[in-house]
Amino acid sequence: MQAIDATGFDRHSASHHYANRTDYTFKSVKTTALIDCETSIVLDIHCSTRQPHDTHVGQQVLTRNLSHLQTVTADKGDDWDDLRQELREANIRPVIKHREFSPLDVAHNARHNDDIYHRLSVVESVFFALKQRYGDTLRARTWFGEFRELVLKAAVRNVEVAI
Repeated sequence: MQAIDATGFDRHSASHHYANRTDYTFKSVKTTALIDCETSIVLDIHCSTRQPHDTHVGQQVLTRNLSHLQTVTADKGDDWDDLRQELREANIRPVIKHREFSPLDVAHNARHNDDIYHRLSVVESVFFALKQRYGDTLRARTWFGEFRELVLKAAVRNVEVAI
């Protein structure tokens, strides 16, 4: 079983001169991670400074890893019928809560197995551990450097968990 969720990592504050010269306007990097719930290993990570919607990032991350998935748990931010359909066509069980716009959505959410859905908390614990152990601020100046820094933090944590 795998779970996907997003969080934000703060960027190191730059001087005003550097910020004005490089058009450095955003303060955080949105990070989406795909986690294996049994082992707490980070399987995939996606970073963005533009704050895209979770559904599009979730679809991109899950599509890259279709061969490794059995059951995917996600919160209401990833509620998208196209994503559910794509997962079902690949014989993957989506456990994604619906945003509640109608009584039918409430009924869909009531059918979810809470024990399986609450495995989503593993992602929250992994993010907490990453931020607690390695810091919640990224020091790199470039986007690619920040991405490498996040991947390195996740890889080191995976090694520590495996030992």
